Amino acid sequence: MVDCTQLIYTTKPQSTRMNTRREGKVSVSGGEVGYSIAGGDTPGIPLILVHGGPGGSYDAFEPFLSLAHSRPVICYDQLGSYRSPAPVDDSLLSLERFADELHAVRTALAPGRVHLLGHSFGAMVVLAYIGKYGQEDIASLTLAGPLISSPRWEADQRRLLAGMPPDTRAVIEMHESCEVYDSPAYQEAMMAYYRRHLCRMDPWPDCLNRMFEYMAAPIYLAMWGPSEFTVRGSLREKDLKGVLRELRLPVLFTCGEFDEATPLAVRDFCDLTDGAVMKIFAGASHMHFLEAEEEFMAVLSAFLDGADR
Repeated sequence: MVDCTQLIYTTKPQSTRMNTRREGKVSVSGGEVGYSIAGGDTPGIPLILVHGGPGGSYDAFEPFLSLAHSRPVICYDQLGSYRSPAPVDDSLLSLERFADELHAVRTALAPGRVHLLGHSFGAMVVLAYIGKYGQEDIASLTLAGPLISSPRWEADQRRLLAGMPPDTRAVIEMHESCEVYDSPAYQEAMMAYYRRHLCRMDPWPDCLNRMFEYMAAPIYLAMWGPSEFTVRGSLREKDLKGVLRELRLPVLFTCGEFDEATPLAVRDFCDLTDGAVMKIFAGASHMHFLEAEEEFMAVLSAFLDGADR
């Protein structure tokens, strides 16, 4: 099995943001999803970004607009999320339907060769998509802070919780044991956890605040559970490590030093993936593409350019 070494690039990304976007809707099973394309007239293999959550939105992907000088950058909100409102019932909250949704988006907006990037839960969606539809015409795959195995993720969150200050840990554990998740004390303690392992920037950037403001909590609750540490939803037993063993394309794993997707877990996943490379961003956490934006975009840009060739 390949020994995954850290990936280091020195290429610097373009600093100019592409402000022109084309927005619209794509029909999917159960409704329509809202999308945005930056650099739609730019030559180059498109990059499709798949956001996390479940129930998040593509707001936090704002830094990726800097890549639109060299390729179209496509974002979409999954059904039931911010720009894709729909009366979503449990029958639509399956991983397979999310894979079908990505297929519909790709077919409508980028039917040829594409790069795929999944962040957090988005990584699981991308792997489910590949598991169902195959790898044809996928130029590369980037798994950023990836959720790949729900049991592994839950166990890692418990280990990270054990490393929190005793008073913070006690508040979280007490409320979890009583199944009380809406008290101010619990929310404050959870924010301390997020500021250590989700985003270490102070203050948080506006794009991340928007993502949390418009978070589709019912989807998160139904698919994941009441908190990062208590997984009761439909994803509880999901484990897509088997898909990693079948990948035969350029694959980049990324995570932050303090990521919820821990470097040890991500390295284990990388070791399962033939020819994959990995980059850990020092001092960053789950939103490492925000925390280490310039370095992340340099690494990703060089990786995509290499896969193009």
